[in-house]
Amino acid sequence: MTDDTAVLLDTCAVLFISNGSRIDDAADLAIGGAASDNRLFVSPMSAWELGVGVAKGRFILPAGPLEFFNRFVARIGAKLSAVTPDILVGSSHLPGALHKDPIDRILVATARSLDMILVTRDAPVLAYGQAGHVRTLAC
Repeated sequence: MTDDTAVLLDTCAVLFISNGSRIDDAADLAIGGAASDNRLFVSPMSAWELGVGVAKGRFILPAGPLEFFNRFVARIGAKLSAVTPDILVGSSHLPGALHKDPIDRILVATARSLDMILVTRDAPVLAYGQAGHVRTLAC
């Protein structure tokens, strides 16, 4: 990424980065640049998704979901993105075809509304980005 566009991390990116998994070089560069310029964001909806994932036994975290989320945001130098009624309603009226996962739809709507690049490993979201509906970057 060579411009000054803000970067939004998908929940899967939060998990991969937090556990030290190797991410794509372009995503790593974009995340680092965005963090150094105060353009790196994580949605509060990812905190909710982490909480639900732990509650349902899908995620095992080294701390409680809220503590894990807050530590991650502070460590990586991210800010919380907005979650406004416009974004929430917009997530239910996205153009094109995207699966029905509400958090993915909210993250996509956030990136679209706030002109951000969404960093993700989610194949349907990446395909949605390739279709021209949102800017994405694979991690």
